[in-house]
Amino acid sequence: MERAEVIEHLRNSLSVVLDRPLPEFNAETRILEDLGLDSMRFIELLMSLEDTIGLEVDPESLEPEVFRDAGSLADYIRTRLDPAHASA
Repeated sequence: MERAEVIEHLRNSLSVVLDRPLPEFNAETRILEDLGLDSMRFIELLMSLEDTIGLEVDPESLEPEVFRDAGSLADYIRTRLDPAHASA
């Protein structure tokens, strides 16, 4: 899955979790600071992504830099979806 596709899935899932549209969402959007996502909503986001794109999360792999912005989260998701193409 391309990075832009993952970011679009993130935007859609975050919109549902936060119960509001996110028209200004892009790779530079800071998940915690800009969107105010708390830990409970982050778990909801991960569950939504599990349902919609088949994401499987290893809690041990969730480093702080994963949450920096939508781009870093999208990169993490891409590695979890297809480890063979993680650097693509």
